[in-house]
Amino acid sequence: MKIHEYQGKEVLRRLGVPTLEGFVAFTPAEAREAAKRLAESTGSPVVVVKSQVHAGGRGKGRIKEHSTAEVLAQVLRGEDGVAGKGGVRVVKGADAAEEAAKDLLGNTLVTKQTGIHGSKVRKVYVEAGCRIAREIYLAILMDRSKARVLIMCSSEGGTEIEEVAAHTPEKILKVWVDPVAGLGGWQARELAFALGMSGKTVNSFAKLVGGLYKAYDATDASMLEINPLIVTETGECLPLDAKMTFDDNGLYRHPEIVEMRDLDEEEPQEIEASRYDLSYVKLDGEIGCLVNGAGLAMATMDIIKFYGAEPANFLDVGGGANKEKVTAAFKIITADPAVKGILVNIFGGIMKCDVIAEGVLAAVRETGLQVPLVVRLEGTNVDLGKKILAESGLAVIPADTMADAAEKIVSAVNAYKAAHPVGGAS
Repeated sequence: MKIHEYQGKEVLRRLGVPTLEGFVAFTPAEAREAAKRLAESTGSPVVVVKSQVHAGGRGKGRIKEHSTAEVLAQVLRGEDGVAGKGGVRVVKGADAAEEAAKDLLGNTLVTKQTGIHGSKVRKVYVEAGCRIAREIYLAILMDRSKARVLIMCSSEGGTEIEEVAAHTPEKILKVWVDPVAGLGGWQARELAFALGMSGKTVNSFAKLVGGLYKAYDATDASMLEINPLIVTETGECLPLDAKMTFDDNGLYRHPEIVEMRDLDEEEPQEIEASRYDLSYVKLDGEIGCLVNGAGLAMATMDIIKFYGAEPANFLDVGGGANKEKVTAAFKIITADPAVKGILVNIFGGIMKCDVIAEGVLAAVRETGLQVPLVVRLEGTNVDLGKKILAESGLAVIPADTMADAAEKIVSAVNAYKAAHPVGGAS
């Protein structure tokens, strides 16, 4: 589960991590009032108005309604020097804050991470300005290869971190935290020295990193990203941004975080999937995937791409799916108008192939499926499952191997598109 920057900073403040003062605003008038309050408390009229969407690259993003197709293409390519105003505005005074909010609220922000469809800006965060001497990237996440929490830092903080990771990964510093001992103060100071810090900034950085690690651990976060972590002109270290995602399996311990979920930022299919405990992520392709097991789901998407098509989703029904769950999964897949075919790829271990076959047939009948359907079954009760499908009288294309399944669904989808050039009903 993801939360917004302003919510992440609420979490950090509650756990004792210092942040700049700020207020969330849902209307231009609220943004104006927030800017006035910040000016009164800080003595400075400078504020930053930030779009609140679940995507990075907001500063380099552009408002879709105000931009040409070429500008948006430049944004998606991550090019510098793109003309226009982004999703983060540094302004002076309440009037300017209100105008910035007017320009952002209700419009669609396109960033490198949102794709061309962008994300609608429904709220902004108005934060006090500050004098920045330096920007640093910091992230805390789980390194499963070492079974330890990883803390990453880079002196190249801000909007260029993706370029750093791609072209100069040696500039990214890493330390791993012992799960029993926790983060050592010496580790945080080691990072500070490696970043070229000195004097009181070292202690400020070490204290901040220690607080961030405790917040990560206390909230069952799966990632805590601060980009940028800033050093002010007085040598103080502060999180200028806060991106937090949480392990869904730990949310039952944090009802206060569950309340922060913003359904407007999630795909309708993903919301529906969560009701049935299905792991679903919408993608940009046209072949829907229904698979059990995350690893098999990833392999299924890979082999679809290998045969020249694109998956429309990641969907893992889990090891103990029943007829109702499979039917729900089908409805979620077919709700996507981009889907022009479905590939079911099941390896029956705990899950029996005959149960899956019955669920597939029930879903086909209930949804009135019109697009091609390829089913590959293997494992427990596979012969019975194949028999159920073969005797159903429905247009189900059987497959024996993953390669066979991928080749058949790609071919069937191409034929379907040729027969329905304007798009067909799913």
